[in-house]
Amino acid sequence: MVYFDSAYIAKFYLEEPDSAAIATLAAASVKVHSSVLGKLEVSSVFHRKLREGAIDARGHSALERQFDADCAQGLWIWIPVTAALIDQARAAYAKASKKQFMRAADALHLASASAHGFREIHSNDRHVLAAAPLFRLRGVAVARARMKIVGT
Repeated sequence: MVYFDSAYIAKFYLEEPDSAAIATLAAASVKVHSSVLGKLEVSSVFHRKLREGAIDARGHSALERQFDADCAQGLWIWIPVTAALIDQARAAYAKASKKQFMRAADALHLASASAHGFREIHSNDRHVLAAAPLFRLRGVAVARARMKIVGT
């Protein structure tokens, strides 16, 4: 069981650096969890790729259909957003130093992973990885066949 943020889930579908390593990790993990917010964020990434011209309308539709099918088949296990998770994410800001950069959606992913018993969060986002210790998580980045671990 692993926790992916939405950046990793999107990379599962896109041909980008580290995509193969992420797909291998997902396949080996049996179950991949993420906050339900990730569903929206993944569609946002697909739309950004369409807007930037990296994919065309047909490719965008194909990505969305495949993502919907994978969601329906349980490839991704979605953790619901609750008031308790929001409060846990908010509490992290009280502990964070003034130099800590943490977006609200990142805090929610980190709180979701922590509250559901994960010890690691998998992401390529440097801000997520840097904020992971605030939630007693290790940030792990799969980087072209090697793992980078941040925090404790």
